[in-house]
Amino acid sequence: MVVVDPLSNALNSITNCERRAKKEAIIAPASRMIIEVLRLLQREGYVGEIEYIDDGRQGKVKVQLLGRINKAAAIKPRYSIKKDELTSLPHWIKKKLPSKEIGILIISTPMGIMTAKEALEKGTGGVLLGYVY
Repeated sequence: MVVVDPLSNALNSITNCERRAKKEAIIAPASRMIIEVLRLLQREGYVGEIEYIDDGRQGKVKVQLLGRINKAAAIKPRYSIKKDELTSLPHWIKKKLPSKEIGILIISTPMGIMTAKEALEKGTGGVLLGYVY
């Protein structure tokens, strides 16, 4: 089976496991981008412990769930936001999140993967990856 978008599969796995009230989710295949997104979610308080499992293939990631995620999804197509277009970022927050104060937009920038608020503070553009609330 071919995985077309591993990040989308990872975020959907987390959402499905949260809906079934599971304590942990196992995400396969693992990649650096998925692990960085999970570290961001851990830093923001959406998930608990993250453990990489080397299975001799592409690897797996075991994520402890805290029951704080209502929806996690990837944004397709991945829209680019230039440094000059940072004023359009609130448009995406309004479009994808239920409220300004609830949830985060995940952006891949040259400085690494960060939230939309961090990108606004640092004044850098990037590519929209997904959202979590």
